[in-house]
Amino acid sequence: MSKDFIPIGIAVLTVSDTRTAADDRSGDTLAARIEAAGHRLAARAITTDDRDRISAQLRDWIADPKIDAILTTGGTGLTGRDVTVEAHRDVYEKEIDAFGTVFTIVSMQKIGTSAVQSRATAGVAGGTYLFALPGSTGACKDAWDEILVHQFDYRHAPCNFVEIMPRLDEHLRRKK
Repeated sequence: MSKDFIPIGIAVLTVSDTRTAADDRSGDTLAARIEAAGHRLAARAITTDDRDRISAQLRDWIADPKIDAILTTGGTGLTGRDVTVEAHRDVYEKEIDAFGTVFTIVSMQKIGTSAVQSRATAGVAGGTYLFALPGSTGACKDAWDEILVHQFDYRHAPCNFVEIMPRLDEHLRRKK
């Protein structure tokens, strides 16, 4: 029995003190890949490397029923301004621990031991998936092409993120 593709709504947030809509190559890369895969680009924004602003934007999008997943790009490194991971963890209900591990494995094949400098992370909040990706265009391509395009495809076996979406917020629903 074959399954039909199910498009989802995905938002892209670029975290940067210097990027603008005119030069946001990583955001452009993710947006193009989302749409090429048949999903909807549900929202897109740029915010500064400010933990409170990032988490506020995440919360706003989590509350939006048209948004099923949020991809952020930027702010996952080790410098003092890199606070995207902390902002994500401020809103997570559950962390998807294996995402960071799998991303590191993918990155190791491309950039070797420099992969240890990324703190890519993922989690779930309010029935919405959240992924914090590095700011480099290459890292965004790798995360999408090697991991997310498959996990956001309902037809991907043996399992995928889309098939469990209806149950992500079951703990928030009233029990009968």
